[in-house]
Amino acid sequence: MSARKYVLALSLSVALAGVAFATAQQDTPSAKQDMKNAGQDTKTAAQDTGNATKKTAKKTGSATKKATNKGARKTEQGAQKVQDKTQPKQPQN
Repeated sequence: MSARKYVLALSLSVALAGVAFATAQQDTPSAKQDMKNAGQDTKTAAQDTGNATKKTAKKTGSATKKATNKGARKTEQGAQKVQDKTQPKQPQN
């Protein structure tokens, strides 16, 4: 091979390598973009946590209300039994 072919092949290789390094460098995000992405991820996580908390609080509130009402009914039933037992019996004719 002549020197011309080597020079041509070498310059072509250098050009391709330069393009590859330039493309790879542009693909990596900068520190500023990393901070923006981290902030957006944090915001999304906080919103998801808030939604989960809201849903759980709603379920807990419903369960508490149900348990309170059931307890009140049972207390009323128990009080009625005590009242029935403590009232004097009427004589039968």
